[in-house]
Amino acid sequence: MAHPRDILLGAQAGAIWLPVCDHYCGVEVRIAKSLQMQAEMMQEFGDCVFDVTLDCEDGAPVGGEMDHANMVVASVLAACAAPKSVVTSINQANDHKLNKKPKRRVAARVHAVDHASFESDIDIIVGKAGGYLSHVMVPKVDTVADVERSVALIDAANKLQNNELPIHVLLESPKAIHNAFEIAAHPRVQSLSFGLMDFVSSHGGAIPASAMGLVGQFTHPLVVRAKLAIASACHAHGKVPSHCVVTEFSDADAIKNAAIQAANALGYTRMWSIHPSQIRPILAAFSPDEQEIDAATKIVAAGVAADWAPISYKDTLHDRASYRYHWQVLERAHQTGRAIDSSVAHFFND
Repeated sequence: MAHPRDILLGAQAGAIWLPVCDHYCGVEVRIAKSLQMQAEMMQEFGDCVFDVTLDCEDGAPVGGEMDHANMVVASVLAACAAPKSVVTSINQANDHKLNKKPKRRVAARVHAVDHASFESDIDIIVGKAGGYLSHVMVPKVDTVADVERSVALIDAANKLQNNELPIHVLLESPKAIHNAFEIAAHPRVQSLSFGLMDFVSSHGGAIPASAMGLVGQFTHPLVVRAKLAIASACHAHGKVPSHCVVTEFSDADAIKNAAIQAANALGYTRMWSIHPSQIRPILAAFSPDEQEIDAATKIVAAGVAADWAPISYKDTLHDRASYRYHWQVLERAHQTGRAIDSSVAHFFND
């Protein structure tokens, strides 16, 4: 039987799907706790529902950049390369119900492209742990030339590994936003993220500080325009738009409301977390609700039974256009660890 992705998505079938939450941490003790939490939630959900990105840009002390990069390598290897790690037992426990092994996703954010430690970060981290990384996050990208330079350095450092590491890029300036579509088109770029605070400060006071806050970042016209440009560029090229942080990390309602706005109003399919308490609200906000999942399940199952010919569901016509939408609802449900009915769950066991 043909897979719904192949039947329904056409050119979109090649679109990249990533966990909806990308959790950042840069201090060694927090890295260890975040990786442990990832392992525990893999056991809970049967899959890896959020990335852990180990941060050199904001995490490394001035003058201690190389030591920090080596600590990141040690953390990656301890989490991903240990022969009898906690993930190994999780994989074995879940094999019987998923027929697959959930794969851990750990990434690294290196220093900015114009920083003195940019090249050494890549040489150390990718050179020693590139085979275990899901991707490399590159901040302060303004142009495709920055992407090309990053890719060349990553490939040179990763030459002993038989893989091409994807890169995620952080757009933080008006110039970067201007070039968003061209950057998103690059084949090694998986995701574009928005750097809110640097974007605001790069305007030389023309955007007020309030635009960095919870309300202002969703209302100031230049900030909203930048967010929409990133989302549009990503969707045009089958990449993943990743929404910026919410710094009010102790306010549960703040992260919930921001994630809902990012997902429902701005077209984002992924979001940064900077505190463990933000992970579950992001998962919930980017997940379809039970009614959406139930309707999508019934409509897709009926479409399969009809060989994708038009059907009527609750007196409403459905054809390949609406099948496509409801299939994507099921994909979002799967990404966020929601239970999916057996009538369609087998499509996610490949």
